[in-house]
Amino acid sequence: MRTQAILSLLSSTSYVLNITHNVLNHLGSISPYHRASHHDASEIKSNLPVDCTVDQVMLMHRHGSRGPIGEHRYIEQLVQTLHDATDVIQKVELPHELQFLRAGYNFSQTPHVLTILGRKELFDHGVEFALKYPHLTTDVILSSDSGRVIESARWFALGFFGLDPDVRIVTVNSKHDPVSWITPAPGPACPKFDYSYGKQATSTWSKHYLPVITDRLNMLLPGVGFTEDDIHGALFACAYDLASHGTSPWCGIFRPDELADFEYERDILMDASCAYTLPDNIGPLVGTVFVNKLIERLTDSKGGSRPLYLEFGHDVTILLALSALGLAKDDPPLSPDELRPGRKFRVSELTPFAANMVWEKFTCTSSYDGPQIRLILNDATMPLTICGQGMDPTFGTCSLDTFVNANHYSTSIRFRDKTWNATCGV
Repeated sequence: MRTQAILSLLSSTSYVLNITHNVLNHLGSISPYHRASHHDASEIKSNLPVDCTVDQVMLMHRHGSRGPIGEHRYIEQLVQTLHDATDVIQKVELPHELQFLRAGYNFSQTPHVLTILGRKELFDHGVEFALKYPHLTTDVILSSDSGRVIESARWFALGFFGLDPDVRIVTVNSKHDPVSWITPAPGPACPKFDYSYGKQATSTWSKHYLPVITDRLNMLLPGVGFTEDDIHGALFACAYDLASHGTSPWCGIFRPDELADFEYERDILMDASCAYTLPDNIGPLVGTVFVNKLIERLTDSKGGSRPLYLEFGHDVTILLALSALGLAKDDPPLSPDELRPGRKFRVSELTPFAANMVWEKFTCTSSYDGPQIRLILNDATMPLTICGQGMDPTFGTCSLDTFVNANHYSTSIRFRDKTWNATCGV
C-alpha cells in the first residue's frame, strides 16, 4: 500500500520551478533536469523517418537531483554570516529581491542524498522510457555502487517496470572492475587522472567574477559584510534549493551576466576535471572504455548483445564518453581567464541532474541501407559530428559502419596497453 501511495503521488504531482527557464540554463551540472538545447542542433529533426524501427538501445543515466557535495560548506558559511548580521538586516532598507532575508534563511539538506525531486526525475524518466520503447525490455540493470545512483536506478525501474519488477540491479565498483564504463573515475588504473585540475581552473575564474558580485551585494546590504565565499554560497543555495524544493529566493538576486559567469565556472570545472582540458588527453583516453563497450554492443562483436541496456552512473561517466567522441569540443579549448559565450561545452545542457545519454541502433525499410545509430542526450538529438561528411544533417545520425570507422582512436586503445600506461602513468 505504501509503494502504491508513492506511485500515485509521483504520477499525479506536478511541480513548477518558480523561476524562469533562463536560470535553469546557467547552473551547470547542478541544474535540475531540463530538455537540452545542443549546439548546432536547431535544425535537426527529432523524429526518425516513419519506415525506421529502433532495434537496440543503450542508456547511461546520471543520478537525479541531490544534496550538495562539498559546496554545503559555502552555504553554511553564508547562513552564519546572515545570522551574525540579523540586527543589521532588520534595520536596513532591503530591495525587493532581498526582502526574504527579514524572515531569515535556513538550509537543511543532506549531502549526497537524492532529493524528492531527484526521485521524481528518475521515476518520470522510467515511465517516459517505457512509453518510448514498449518493445524493448531487460532483466538486469547496472549501476555504480554509489547510494544515490543505486536509488536512482530503483526509481527508474519503478517507473519503467512498475511494481515488483522481475529485474536485478547489479552494482559495479572499482575494486571489482578497475576501469569500468560505469564507474566515474579509474583510480589506480590511471594515477594521473586528477579532479584537482578542475578546482584549479575554477579558483582562477572565480577571481574574475565573484569580487564584482560581492561588492554589489555589500552596497545593497551595508553592514552585513559578505565575503566572496558567501556569494559562492548564495549561488550554490540557488541551485540546491531548486534541487530540493523547486524554488529558491536566491536565484532572483543575480543578474543574467552573473549567472553566465557562474555557469562558465561550472563548465571549466568539469572540462578540466574529466574532459578536454584535463592534461595529456587523459579525459578522452579514459572515455574510450565507454566507446569501445558501446561499439562492442552495437556490432555484437562478442555475441550475446541485448536489445536494451539500462545503466546508471554519474555526470563524469557521460562527459568522459563525450570527450572520447570529440562531441561538444571547443577550439580553442576553454580558458579560466576568458569567458567563451559561444562555447559548445555547457554542462547545463550536457549533464544536468538526471542527465540521460541514449544510444539507438535502428534500421529502415527504405530511408537508409544497413543499421544506423543516433545519440539522444537529455531528450534532444545530439548530432554525431564525429562521423564528418557521413552524418545525415537532417537527423544527426550516421551508419554504424561510419561510426565505428570514425572512432578509430577509441578502437585503437585497450586498457593498460602502451598508450594507456604512458598517458596514465601506470
